Amino acid sequence: MPWSFRTVVEARQEFVALASSPRANIRALCRQFDVSPKTAYKLLARVRTMGASAYLDLSRRPRRSPSKTSPAIEEEILSVRLSHPLWGGRRIAGELRRHGTEKIPAPSTITSILSRCCVANPMDSMGEFAALPAEPVGELPARWKGKLSPAIDEADLRIVTEHLLSVRVLDRRRAMVLLTHWLGLQQSWLCRLIGLSPATWRRCLRVYAEGGVDALFARRRSPTRKVDNEELRKLLFDTLHRPPGEFGINRTTWKVADLSRVLAQRGQPASEDIVREIIKSSGYRWRKARIVLTSNDPEFAQKLDRIKSILSNLAADEAFFSIDEFGPFAVKHQPGKSLTAPGEWPLVQQWQKSRGTVTLTAAIELSSNQITHFYSEKKNTAEMIRMMKLLLEKYQDRKCIYLSWDAASWHISKELNRIVEDHNSRIVGPTVVIASLPARAQFLNVIESVFSGMARAIIHNSNYQSPDEVKAAIDRYFEERNEHFRISPRRAGNKIWRKERVAAEFSPANNCKDPRLG
Repeated sequence: MPWSFRTVVEARQEFVALASSPRANIRALCRQFDVSPKTAYKLLARVRTMGASAYLDLSRRPRRSPSKTSPAIEEEILSVRLSHPLWGGRRIAGELRRHGTEKIPAPSTITSILSRCCVANPMDSMGEFAALPAEPVGELPARWKGKLSPAIDEADLRIVTEHLLSVRVLDRRRAMVLLTHWLGLQQSWLCRLIGLSPATWRRCLRVYAEGGVDALFARRRSPTRKVDNEELRKLLFDTLHRPPGEFGINRTTWKVADLSRVLAQRGQPASEDIVREIIKSSGYRWRKARIVLTSNDPEFAQKLDRIKSILSNLAADEAFFSIDEFGPFAVKHQPGKSLTAPGEWPLVQQWQKSRGTVTLTAAIELSSNQITHFYSEKKNTAEMIRMMKLLLEKYQDRKCIYLSWDAASWHISKELNRIVEDHNSRIVGPTVVIASLPARAQFLNVIESVFSGMARAIIHNSNYQSPDEVKAAIDRYFEERNEHFRISPRRAGNKIWRKERVAAEFSPANNCKDPRLG
């Protein structure tokens, strides 16, 4: 048997029916229905006088309400609210007091009046507003259109309405904020409806007031993003260039977690994701960064500090040279990017007969950005001595010249050191000082950046027929580059040397060596 259910009215009707029988026991029925005898007799008397309506609850409203708010004051309250849709009971009471109204109700009473008159409860409007994104683009409910101010630009209204159907949640929420602001709805209503914070509401309106609708819906990027912090980037690469052992890490290569921890110790905390993004944005995958960017020289810091000290105190009668070799590379059809017609695919044979080889030795003077170069048969100490003598002859008006190169064996040979000491002992011409780079630190050699730019400009995608053609192209490249920087020391125009990886200046954060460009 299912559970029985009856309302209060049905229970009263059943009680009266049982009590109306001739042999009914009223007290027993009171115990059965769990009511007092007084209530039972009161119900029976009411049925005899009122009939069927006696089974319903009577109104408990008092017959007289001496303190009831007068209709005139209620009309004033509704008038103030109509003029200021966002005002509540306290502000309306203050406005009435300012106008000199007598017998002003309490703010809670004013709120009750607004609720009773369906002014304070916007649930119907909010329900209609919540359904707005489902409307066709450019369409608003008729009752909302009548509330919009004529001063609102039609173009702005169209943009806001379109963003109500945007795929991006942020655009929809911003459109809702602006539309409810135009309609004069309370902030708290929308915030409760879509889970928006008051701070976000105020920020949206501030952005709209400062830059209009376009600024409100524009994709914003934080001006304080760590990825764009130049000081952090320089410190990251300065750390990455040093061997991990300098920081007490028992590894030969860096890990992202170790880099993040060391950066925090050096005063620039950054998460692992930030470290990865900075390295990736610099054109390196992590595998390449481990191979190229880290020096294992235990005297890395001392050698780096010495070079930085020389450059910071370089006098006008002194010159600093970054020196290295490029090649040997084979003269043959080289691959590279080229502009091709639709459907065409440039092809380069994997196996080609070499037309010869070219080895270039070059030096760049950092203060004037001038290149001195010649061609070598081999990479050895004799070529370094040849470069030293060429620079001594070309810059004989200088008091001292500094020669900086990597730690290749022919750059630090005993014969080369003996030649340098012999020259300095005779005090003829400029004094020669060798400022070697740390081991495995080609990325700090400024000439490597010049070589990378040259390779991209005249080597890649080339098909020279002989070594002489390659040498002619290289000679012309350096001649034009030197002439450009003699006339205009600062970079200008779309010259081919704009393809160099970094500026031709020494920095511990430089990545001059590009493993892809030779």
